[in-house]
Amino acid sequence: MGVDKEKQYLSQNELEEKGILFTSIDKVLNWARGWSLWPFQFGLACCAIEMICAVQARYDLSRFGYEVFRNSPRQADVMIVAGTVTHKMAPSVQRLYHQMAEPRWVIALGNCAVSGGPFVDSYAVVAGVDKILPVDVYIPGCPPRPEALIHGMLQLKEKVNNPAKVRLRKI
Repeated sequence: MGVDKEKQYLSQNELEEKGILFTSIDKVLNWARGWSLWPFQFGLACCAIEMICAVQARYDLSRFGYEVFRNSPRQADVMIVAGTVTHKMAPSVQRLYHQMAEPRWVIALGNCAVSGGPFVDSYAVVAGVDKILPVDVYIPGCPPRPEALIHGMLQLKEKVNNPAKVRLRKI
């Protein structure tokens, strides 16, 4: 009854063909998080209209599983900062961010959120939301199209699914 030692073990590809999958809990959780991002309904200026258009029938953000825009930061895990952040509004934006559960992500939507936009020289405007929050995805445009927000959400999904490929950031 000599058993061939090389035939004793199946390769990972052979196991996958038989329906056996090996992975880690982190990969499973990241996969689930990537397909169930819940954005926080938070618009500050004109870019919020484009954010609203992205969930309407023409662009249909819900086909990716992201249609559940939450009204409470405690129920959301993605903050989409859509528009101009003023110095007066900055503490409220930070407070809402810190009320969100971990893990949480931030998308800067529009030129005003990315870099201050045309109002960057104003005494009242924060020159980019990344001055007050750690931003994961930047979506430029004035205002950016709904397709750009959909692309940004898909980029965030890739970032969530593959955290090892993303460089670490300081907070």
